[in-house]
Amino acid sequence: MVVIHIKKGDQSQFLFETTVAQPVDDFIAQAVQVYNGRLKIGRICDEISELEKHGLTLPPNMQGLTDEQVTELKLRDEWGEKCTPSGGFVESRDPIGRRNGRAPTENIVQVLSKTRKEARQMISKDLVAAGQAVNMARIQEALQILSGAMTIAYPMGLPPHEPIRMELQNEEDLSGTQASLGVIPPGDASAWFSGKEMQAGKLLSDYLGRNEKCKAIVKLAKRGQGPPAREPVVSEQEQKEMMAFYYRKQQEAKKLEESRDDSYMDSEWADSQQLRRAFHGLSDIKWGPK
Repeated sequence: MVVIHIKKGDQSQFLFETTVAQPVDDFIAQAVQVYNGRLKIGRICDEISELEKHGLTLPPNMQGLTDEQVTELKLRDEWGEKCTPSGGFVESRDPIGRRNGRAPTENIVQVLSKTRKEARQMISKDLVAAGQAVNMARIQEALQILSGAMTIAYPMGLPPHEPIRMELQNEEDLSGTQASLGVIPPGDASAWFSGKEMQAGKLLSDYLGRNEKCKAIVKLAKRGQGPPAREPVVSEQEQKEMMAFYYRKQQEAKKLEESRDDSYMDSEWADSQQLRRAFHGLSDIKWGPK
């Protein structure tokens, strides 16, 4: 299996295992699916983190309103009353008015927090250094454990407007959000290897060769944005190590210069003219008063 290091811009993303006989079209589609799946897990974990603090999301027509405005408009969060967390809730008002302020109890928060961290670790960028590849099976497994944790926390289910539910059911609408900027539309993706765009209709072997044990760096981008920046000759870590090395050398030279003792230059053996005076018979001349 060939191992491909997927990047987005200059940011490392994940390792992807495939074969050089795979068509470029299929490779891009699968790599983008994994890339977007990792973003989805990140969004869900962020929402769960907020849910742990302030409970479920309010209906869109109640978000950002004060209690007086809610009373005046005679609005009611019916879903919040139906979908109560297991074991009751703790009052925790949301300062921005997005959630209903009914946070789960400490035991449920621990379950959600542990599951959230586990899911993040399954798709972490640290897996690149560990040499572990990420595929859709791993993405689905992470989504399943997140879904299971939410079922434990809310056995009555989640409101239809809750972002976590929409994400788990692939019904999320990211239009107009900051999160949408990072997502790569499946039909609008391009892949770049060695500064060249990988063309549809070709095989990976046309770019990577026929060695199944090779490793390569491929960058994903949205089509029409032009080629991504080339890989630097020296990595950021190597640059830091080089700067530290030369700084140490500079400090050592400075200390040596400060501690250098030139008194030996006054010694007889250090006189560069001693041999010449010896040949001229001038070495034993004693200078004194007449």
